[in-house]
Amino acid sequence: MSEKTNTPNRKHKLIEYANGPSLEEINGTIEVPKNLNFWKTLFAYSGPGALVAVGYMDPGNWSTSITGGQNYQYMLMSVILISSLIAMLLQYMAAKLGIVSQMDLAQAIRARTSKSLGIVLWILTELAIMATDIAEVIGAAIALYLLFNIPLVIAVFITVLDVLVLLLLTKIGFRKIEAIVVCLILVILFVFVYQVALSNPDWGGVIKGLVPTADTFSTSRSVNGMTPLSGALGIIGATVMPHNLYLHSAISQTRKIDHNDEEDVARTVKFAAWDSNIQLSFAFVVNSLLLIMGVAVFKSGAVKDPSFFGLYEALSNTSMLSNGILISVAKSGALSALFAIALLASGQNSTITGTLTGQVIMEGFVHMRMPLWLRRLVTRLISVIPVLICVLLTSGKSAIDEHTALNNLMNNSQVFLAFALPFSMLPLLMMTDSAAEMGKRFKNSLWIKGLGWLSVIGLTFLNLLGLPDSILGFFGDNPSAGEQTFSKILAYLLIAAILALLVWTVFDLQRGNKRYVEQQLAAAAKEANK
Repeated sequence: MSEKTNTPNRKHKLIEYANGPSLEEINGTIEVPKNLNFWKTLFAYSGPGALVAVGYMDPGNWSTSITGGQNYQYMLMSVILISSLIAMLLQYMAAKLGIVSQMDLAQAIRARTSKSLGIVLWILTELAIMATDIAEVIGAAIALYLLFNIPLVIAVFITVLDVLVLLLLTKIGFRKIEAIVVCLILVILFVFVYQVALSNPDWGGVIKGLVPTADTFSTSRSVNGMTPLSGALGIIGATVMPHNLYLHSAISQTRKIDHNDEEDVARTVKFAAWDSNIQLSFAFVVNSLLLIMGVAVFKSGAVKDPSFFGLYEALSNTSMLSNGILISVAKSGALSALFAIALLASGQNSTITGTLTGQVIMEGFVHMRMPLWLRRLVTRLISVIPVLICVLLTSGKSAIDEHTALNNLMNNSQVFLAFALPFSMLPLLMMTDSAAEMGKRFKNSLWIKGLGWLSVIGLTFLNLLGLPDSILGFFGDNPSAGEQTFSKILAYLLIAAILALLVWTVFDLQRGNKRYVEQQLAAAAKEANK
C-alpha cells in the first residue's frame, strides 16, 4: 500500500477560496492494492475509524462515566452500549456519504441549502467544535499540572503549542497520523484495563447492566444531585458528537477509489464500515472501563469531586480505593500517574481530529481554506480564553473552588453539542436515504432507515429534554428561584429556535434534493439525445 501526496507547485495564500475535494491535500492519496485477502484489505482501509473513535473517548466523557458508576453502579452501562450502537450507525452513514457522493457532510449540506442557512449551520458547528476544544484544553492543562507540577495558567498556554505538533504531523503523511492516533488509543486502553483488572469488578453486574430497565431513564431517584436520566443524558451528550460525522465523511475519502467501478466503491464502503465498527468498539470498551472504574476502583460514594483533580487525588488516596491490591499499587503513585498520562494522550488525540474537522466544516460551509496550523492556532486561542478567565478568577480561592469551576466550565461548554447535533444527524439521514444522492445500491436499506430515524428523533428529544438542566448548570450548584425561572425560559426559547431552524433545514434540503434530481434527469436526457 502506498501513499501519494498532493502537493501543487503553486504558492498557497494564507486564506484562500476552496471549493474542491474534501481535505484536498489528503483526498485519494492512499492507494489500496487489489486482490488482497480479507485481513490485509481491512488493514489497508483501517485508520479513519481510529480518528473518529477519538471523539468518543475524549476528556469530556471521563467524569460523566465515572460519576455515573459512583452513583448508580452498573445501571448506566446500557446507556453506553446504546450510545455506541447509535454512533456506529451514524458513522457508517457518514463514511458512506463521503465515499459514494465524493462530498463530505458539510459540502453536501451546503450544496443543497441556501447561503444564509449554510452560514448559520457553520457558526453553530464551530461553536460545538470550540466547546469540545475547551474540554481538551482543560484536560491537557490539568494533565501537565498533575504530571509536572506546572502552574495551571502556564499549562493552559502550553496547550497552544500543540500547534507545533500538528505542523510536524502534516509533514509525515496521513497514514502515519493514523498510526500515531491508534498508538495513543492503545495507551488509554492499557491504562484503564490495568486499573480495572486490579479492582476485580463484579462482571455479572457489568453484563446485567448492559440491559436497559425502566429505572435507567428515571427522574424519581436522585443521588448526589444526579438522577438516572441526567446521568444518561450526560453520557449520551459526551459520546455522540456532531463533529465526528463531518470528520468521517471527509477522511473516508483518503483511500484512492475508481468511482466508475461500482464494485470498488462497494468494497470501500464495506471496509470503511468494518474499520469504523472495530474502532468504535474500542471506544465502547474505554467508556465502559471508565464507568466500571467508578464502581469497582473506588469505594461507593468515595469520589466527592468528579473533576480530573478529584479523580487523580482519589487514585492516590488509599482510603478511597476498594481493595488491598489497588491500595498497594496506589502507594507507589502509579495509578494516579497513569491516569494523568491517559488524560494527556486523550487531549493530544483530540487535537489532531478537532483541527481536521474544523477545516472540513470551514471549507464545506463557507468555501474558505487556511493552513491547518493557523486554523488550530485560532480555535485554540479562542478556546483558551474562557479557561484562562476561569483559572484567574479562582486563583485566589481554595483549590476545591478552582477545581469545581474548571469542571463546571467543561461540563457547561458541552451544552453547545445539544444545539449542533440534530443539524448534522438529520441532513445525514435524509441524504443517505435518497436514491438520487446515493444511487439505488448505496441508499439506506429499510432497516437502516428505520433505525436511523429512531436514533435521530430519540437523540434530538433527549438532548432537548436535558437542555433546561444544562442551562441551569451555568448558575452553579445552588441557583436561586429567579435563576431557575430564567434558565427555564431561556431553555424553552432555545428549544423553539432549534426546532424552527430544523424546519428551515429540512425545507431547504428537500428543495435542494428536488433540484438535484431535476439536474440528473436533464443530464441523462442530454446524454440520450447525443
